[in-house]
Amino acid sequence: MKALVLSGGAGTRLRPFSYSMPKQLIPIVNKPVLEYALENIAALGVTEVGLIVGDRADQITEALGDGSRFGVRITAIHQDEPRGLAQCVELARTFLGDEDFVMYLGDNMLPDGIAGIAEEFRAHRPAAQIVVSKVPDPRAFGVAELDADGAVVALEEKPRNPRSDLAMIGVYFFTSAVHRAVRAIEPSARGELEITDAIQWLLDHGHEVKAGEYSGYWKDTGRADDVLECNRHLLATLVPRVDGQVDAASELVGPVVVEAGARVFRSRIVGPVVIGADTLVEDSRIGPDTSVGRDCVLRSTRLTDSIVMAGASITHVPGLHGSLIGRSARIGPSDHAEAHSRLVVGDHTHVEVAA
Repeated sequence: MKALVLSGGAGTRLRPFSYSMPKQLIPIVNKPVLEYALENIAALGVTEVGLIVGDRADQITEALGDGSRFGVRITAIHQDEPRGLAQCVELARTFLGDEDFVMYLGDNMLPDGIAGIAEEFRAHRPAAQIVVSKVPDPRAFGVAELDADGAVVALEEKPRNPRSDLAMIGVYFFTSAVHRAVRAIEPSARGELEITDAIQWLLDHGHEVKAGEYSGYWKDTGRADDVLECNRHLLATLVPRVDGQVDAASELVGPVVVEAGARVFRSRIVGPVVIGADTLVEDSRIGPDTSVGRDCVLRSTRLTDSIVMAGASITHVPGLHGSLIGRSARIGPSDHAEAHSRLVVGDHTHVEVAA
């Protein structure tokens, strides 16, 4: 089995971050979302990964390398602009050959892994096996209708009146039968080759399509609030560790990770919190539910339920909550009095807040 990981796309819901970085590189507990996807794929024993990349391929290549540290070999496949998930299968035709493959959307978080569903696919080898999860409002998703044996009867993309609460969540297993389906379908009304249409073609032409229900935690990290929620979920499993420097005037409460080279002076950190490598924290109150990336500076700041990306600086800010702070952003005091702030700040910005 091979893997096809999708890491193109504009990421409009994550602007301003997606103006300067691929959305799949947004960090969750100081690790890019895309790395979690590759770890899940490697856990299946898959070693050949085709990676669909767009106009920021260089950033993804820099972050992931050749894949060897995940136990896989990555082949980059360029997509000039997004034209649908099925078009990604078409672009990867040469790479995939006639082998079975798993297609994985690179901005999805499934921290409990997909090994069980992969084993079901390998055992029975339907033409397609979709991964579904129950959602409270399926109207925003592709929805699957199943029969009593778990076989897919019909699919519908973002239905106004859903016939089930089972949403397709961005992981698909295919045999080579899908290539014929992709060649047969036409672009949708929005001008894209839809994977839902390809799977429906398989159904219409007598191929077996199964569904595997994912019961673990799942999050599409397409919006800032989703990223923060996912960060909280993963921080809840944090194992405390101090590899950096914490002075006697500081206090660590609960699960806190201080990575190598980080320095904490005269500060109180309430876990779960991660302080990244070579970051400086002085005279601050950090946490809970906060991830601070590497090479950051936090001085005289109070910060909770937030993500601070690499190289950012926050000084003399009395209260940040529920915030995403981009790479190399600088946040400092202004003359206006405000008791509380909430920020979604893009890369290399300079923001002034009340002291």
